Amino acid sequence: MSRTQESTVEVEVLLYDGFDELDGVGPYEVFQTAGAFGGDVAVRTVTLEERALVTASHGLRIGVDGVLDAPDVLVVPGGGWNAGDDRPGARREAERGAVPEAVRERAEAGSTVAAVCTGGMLLAEAGLLDGRPAVTHASALDDLRATDADVVDARIVDTGDVLTAGGITSGLDLALHLVGRYFGADVADRVARELEYDTDPSRVFVAGEADE
Repeated sequence: MSRTQESTVEVEVLLYDGFDELDGVGPYEVFQTAGAFGGDVAVRTVTLEERALVTASHGLRIGVDGVLDAPDVLVVPGGGWNAGDDRPGARREAERGAVPEAVRERAEAGSTVAAVCTGGMLLAEAGLLDGRPAVTHASALDDLRATDADVVDARIVDTGDVLTAGGITSGLDLALHLVGRYFGADVADRVARELEYDTDPSRVFVAGEADE
């Protein structure tokens, strides 16, 4: 379902040490490409506190555009959930609590929150998945089932203001789905063709449509 947008859609990708590279960079490229094909979107990388660089799970050091603000869409990547010990990643951020708290505050303020991979566990820690259908990386599904989320078999789960995606490459599907919501199927299709990426709409679960 597309929606008419009268102003620029502001997208922020929230980075933290140990995030999975593709979880964050994949959606970033999708939204940037949508801008080249007519989508009125501005996307940037952000952190909770001002810093120049973040080190991702595979060692990529990535620059940061600024501090988390109040975006229309907040993308929360996963990474490092099952790394063990105290290595940087989503599990450590869940234990620290600052990221879940910030995500919850943005959701309460009206941001649409979209999690990739085990970023969904950060949403669960924030309480945003309570009573909602959701999905995460296959390796963390048992952990998600232990929360108040309703785990479903899907690649993307769209409950309106909160979305979750399965593992890693599903961040591309998630971002393309959101591009379609905001800017229409034509723009989303053009982005997918530009990226030479095949999507599968049958793997998208939209809450409320299952019973229609």
